[in-house]
Amino acid sequence: MSVLVDSSVWIQYFRGQTGVEKLDWLIDEGLVAVNDLIVTEILPPILIKKQTRLAVLLREIPRLPMNIDWQGLTDMQVLCLKHGINKVGIPDLIVAQNALQHRASLFSLDRHLQLLAKVLPLGFE
Repeated sequence: MSVLVDSSVWIQYFRGQTGVEKLDWLIDEGLVAVNDLIVTEILPPILIKKQTRLAVLLREIPRLPMNIDWQGLTDMQVLCLKHGINKVGIPDLIVAQNALQHRASLFSLDRHLQLLAKVLPLGFE
């Protein structure tokens, strides 16, 4: 089993803020995964700050391959709207779809992803 760790968790983690302590355990257990979208969101500030070692470590985290199913994203958005969940961005839908495709749990602090977990069979950490 892997846990897809969303950028919202990584950002809190790098800032040393609370609410993401579980990430240390997930890392120690080798359960952490990312995808190209998540890495693309979190890597640029790290590169600008010249945190080379951190950038190398992030690139070594196992990545879940992305296979974007655009019709599936449309269906997810329709489902959200039917349940009164509005303004879910495409990146959040892609992250959710990626977790579902790989049967990975999702660890996120993002409000939209938490709402998606109420209408989709997302395992949520």
